[in-house]
Amino acid sequence: MNNWLAALRLTGIGFYIAICILLGTGGGLWLDDKLDTGPWLLILGLVFGLLLSIFGVYRMLRPFLNHSGDKENPCN
Repeated sequence: MNNWLAALRLTGIGFYIAICILLGTGGGLWLDDKLDTGPWLLILGLVFGLLLSIFGVYRMLRPFLNHSGDKENPCN
């Protein structure tokens, strides 16, 4: 993988985090409004969005953390 592709992949991480958190929070807020459950589903949606973003960032960064020298390493 060339350097430009690696830079684009790293740039997308911030957008991925923002989208996961916004969708989780927005979904929780919408469900709270529909079900009249107070802030509980908003908090649950926020936590779900945070966990999903952490897992996704880990999966996106895994090829960069691989130091075994195989073909998936984008730093070569």
